[in-house]
Amino acid sequence: MLEHFDKAFENRVRLQIMAVLAANERYDFNALKELLEVTDGNLASHLKALEKVAYIRVNKAFVGRKTNTSYEASEKGKRAFAKHLETLENLIKQQKK
Repeated sequence: MLEHFDKAFENRVRLQIMAVLAANERYDFNALKELLEVTDGNLASHLKALEKVAYIRVNKAFVGRKTNTSYEASEKGKRAFAKHLETLENLIKQQKK
């Protein structure tokens, strides 16, 4: 059972990032940083970890002269997150017996 937990989601910030991206089509860096109350560097490292396993996609665009970086969950990321949540739910159900 525990082997179905995804190590990518062991960290609270990565779990929160995926929850936000699962509920929203896209979210930009500054909005994520504000919502999760983390530093630029902390958020960047967690986003990089999720990008490395192809759970999120990075979108860069220009708004005026400024770059705007936004993120979205990939299909692979959505499936992995759903499986992780299902495993958590099953673990909770087993404890009720």
